[in-house]
Amino acid sequence: MLSYYPYGSLLSGILLGGSLMFLLGLIDDVYNLDAKFKLIVQLSIATIVYLLGVKIDTLFNPFGSAIDLGLFSYPITILWIVGVTNAVNFIDGVDGLAGSVITVNSIALALVAVAMTPAQPITALIAFILAGSMLAFLTFNFNPAKIFMGDTGSLSLGATLGIIAILTRHELLLIVIGFVFVIETLTCVIQRLYYKATRKRLFPMTPIHHTFEKYLEEREVVKIFWIVGLFMSLLALIYGVWL
Repeated sequence: MLSYYPYGSLLSGILLGGSLMFLLGLIDDVYNLDAKFKLIVQLSIATIVYLLGVKIDTLFNPFGSAIDLGLFSYPITILWIVGVTNAVNFIDGVDGLAGSVITVNSIALALVAVAMTPAQPITALIAFILAGSMLAFLTFNFNPAKIFMGDTGSLSLGATLGIIAILTRHELLLIVIGFVFVIETLTCVIQRLYYKATRKRLFPMTPIHHTFEKYLEEREVVKIFWIVGLFMSLLALIYGVWL
């Protein structure tokens, strides 16, 4: 069980995974890396994190006993880390959107870590630090933004959120907490599949926040998505912590 792993391994998994994704994002922002190459590097980083002991051995089942993944632990862990990393990347692109949503998500995960038995104080502390850093970042990132996140920030933040969810053993709860970036990703996937099948677009633009921008001011779009993120995080906490 991850709850009983040495804190050193857990800390290494979070910091190394986030730092390596940060470096990848920085290089991508500067040199605009090939998408396939970037994916290969992300898979490699996720593998390193897995080898440090940060893995999904069992999957929480709200309707019964936890599901033992067995040999599927490695591919599911890798897909989870890479998937969350890129999902968070989709919500970047509008001033203040990624930062505000990640702030709420980080606080929710921190509260989950605190409420665990036994509690994970270091995991919670890292999540709270992540939220605090995002609040500081938002003072310069709200419209009109003076500083932009880019892949440097979004990839590292996405990986960190995904790894924290693994450490708290609440991976599925992050799907609710991170409802905003889940929907953003789904709309991109649906748009791509629909276009391949019909050569037409289902949504005017994806990620879906760009469609909202066609009808609302940018600040209004950020407010709506932030409120949705806050509401879904509260729902997740009610179920995951208090019930």
